[in-house]
Amino acid sequence: MGWNSWNHFAGKVDDADVRAAADYMVSSGMKAAGYTYINIDDTWQGERDAQGFIHPNSKFPDMKALADYVHSKGLRLGIYSSPGPKTCAGYAGSYGHVRQDADTYAKWGIDYLKYDLCSFRDIMQKEAPNNPEKQNQLMIAAYRQMHDALLATGRPIVFSLCQYGWDDVWKWGASVGGNLWRTTGDIQDNYARMAEIGFNQLGLAKYAGPGHWNDPDMLEVGNGGMTYDEYKTHMSLWAILAAPLLAGNDLSHMSAQTISILTNREVIAVDQDPLGKEGSRAFAVGMTEIWTRPLSHGALAAGLFNRDTVAHSVTLDLHAIGYPANAKLRDLWEHEDVSATNGRYTVTVPSHGVVMLKVSR
Repeated sequence: MGWNSWNHFAGKVDDADVRAAADYMVSSGMKAAGYTYINIDDTWQGERDAQGFIHPNSKFPDMKALADYVHSKGLRLGIYSSPGPKTCAGYAGSYGHVRQDADTYAKWGIDYLKYDLCSFRDIMQKEAPNNPEKQNQLMIAAYRQMHDALLATGRPIVFSLCQYGWDDVWKWGASVGGNLWRTTGDIQDNYARMAEIGFNQLGLAKYAGPGHWNDPDMLEVGNGGMTYDEYKTHMSLWAILAAPLLAGNDLSHMSAQTISILTNREVIAVDQDPLGKEGSRAFAVGMTEIWTRPLSHGALAAGLFNRDTVAHSVTLDLHAIGYPANAKLRDLWEHEDVSATNGRYTVTVPSHGVVMLKVSR
């Protein structure tokens, strides 16, 4: 759980933005709700010195001081690089300097690394033209190399694999030390793209677990491109998917609605459930879907989603999900207990909306 600079700030992010994000993560209640990481994405890199060590550019005059500031708030700092010579935005990557960069990050006090494939694809194609299997071996080796370098520093650093789900990364991401791996291309701040990503995670649940998670990309909640109901769908679906919750908005300008979504303790508890089992789709009827996630202590999260542009009635049959007719139901967005009738709970779900329930025996 945390925040990443890219979705809102992109290449404009600077030291002041990151400090402000740390400040507002605390004052908004996000830290208290469990958010921990303040992650700088692309465009922080400057030049390498004569010995090959990377230095930040003028937007980040003192990375160690920035890390110290973030740590002083009880938070952790993340950074971004690529196994290729250039990042996606054309800044210096880690190619040929993997061990140096890992040592530098540890020296600065970095706690999280997002490692984005970017220009390494050109190297894969150059070294193994027309040989996808060899290209994938090169990619896997590149991620393993950085993991080994991070381990060698002795500093705990979360390792985030960003290579867009290529070569079924969920099957090998954990073996190269990945703590999370992107399963898709980039998210966008609109319902169509968010839904395309979120509802297409079927079949991946068995690859996720404590310490290694499927990552359907960062949250767009609060960036303005979706409605309140659509953002609740976004947050609910990510929670059922046991996805990392990395906010991507401007934390210094959040509406009460945005804060209420990002800090909903009951929804966050589903995402962070210690059982660590990712959920999946249980039923689909027309444009409505019910997704469920096993929770600790024998409970279950159920998301009743309406993907249509008009409201629909959706029924959760408790027997069909293995629960008795008298199971306890809790609406996690309304923060109230609700009741089934004869083992069935029927509710009207708004367009592009969700009703999210916790089912307990």
